[in-house]
Formats: sequence, structure tokens, C-alpha cells
Amino acid sequence: MTDTVELKSAVQQTESWIDDLMQRLGWHDREKAYHALIAGLHAMRDSLPWDAAAELGAYLPPLLRGLYYEGWHPTGRSLPLKSRDAFLERIHDSLHRDPGIDAEFVARGLFALLAQRLPEAELEDAKVLTPKALHGFWPQ
Repeated sequence: MTDTVELKSAVQQTESWIDDLMQRLGWHDREKAYHALIAGLHAMRDSLPWDAAAELGAYLPPLLRGLYYEGWHPTGRSLPLKSRDAFLERIHDSLHRDPGIDAEFVARGLFALLAQRLPEAELEDAKVLTPKALHGFWPQ
């Protein structure tokens, strides 16, 4: 019974994050918002030093945490995404270069979501560790 409750809670937490991003983006398509959330989280993960990326992942809901780490090989990856263009390109590529999706709009929505949902101390760490070229995405 406890496993069922934990699973339902994990699903609800993940759905809450998707719904939150969907609302921030003004979209009505949950699947599109889901893909944008994962694309944004992967770009964020890939822009941070691997230890900071792992620390950020620890604050995500359990199911989202698994999706965040999907396909990640921290010791075998290339250098972190440091430029604004590389970050946005990563999001755009992950969204199959859909011309109807503005990667910058997704990035701003993701950063606002993280600013709202991360604990204050983790948020401050994430802001400091985010490459300077991406600082403009954090809400003021």
C-alpha cells in the first residue's frame, strides 16, 4: 500500500511541475509542456559542472529526477554548455527544432519554475553555478 501511495505522490509531483510550466508558457498541450520541461532540464544539467548538476537533480521530484538523469554520462560528456546560444540550441534540438516553439521562451519559463520550486539555498547555488551567459534567464 505504501508503494502505491509513494508512486501516486511521485506522479502528482511531476504532473504539478508540468502543469506549472504549461501555465507559465501559456500552453494547453501537456505533452508539449512535458517535452519542453525535459529539454530545458537537460540543457540546464548540461550547462552545470557535473557535481552541481547532480546536486540540482536531488531536488527534483522522483520521476522527474529519473528523466533528468536519462542519457547522462557525467564523466564522458563534453564541456558544459557555457554560451547562451549553445544552451538555446540544446533546447531547440531536443524539441525537434519545432518552429512553433521559442527555445528562449521555454528557457525563461524553466528558470522561473526552478526559481519558484527550488529551496532558497539550492536556488542561490544554482544561480551562482549557472554560466554567466545564462544569468539573464533567471527572473529578477
